[in-house]
Amino acid sequence: MTSALIIEIVLTAFFLIVIMGSTDQRAPAAFAPIAIGLALTLIHLISIPVTNTSVNPARSTGVAFFAQTAALSQLWLFWVAPIFGAILGALIYKVVAPEKD
Repeated sequence: MTSALIIEIVLTAFFLIVIMGSTDQRAPAAFAPIAIGLALTLIHLISIPVTNTSVNPARSTGVAFFAQTAALSQLWLFWVAPIFGAILGALIYKVVAPEKD
């Protein structure tokens, strides 16, 4: 559970940084879909062996309701980790790429 929590937080933060960076006014607009798609692919390649890749709490919730396992008891992780990861990613992005006046 600890490794799942850490990887979901870190990869969500990374994904948010990529999204915010590629959609920033200072970034070339045409490359945002490429950057976001490649980042999501990388996230899946990294986290499939650990958590089977959630990335999306709604996807995790739908699967947990129909799984015949203990998925519901672990569902909290796939909601909490993306929230903390998003907050962490936003804070990192604000420090690394502050808005210019």
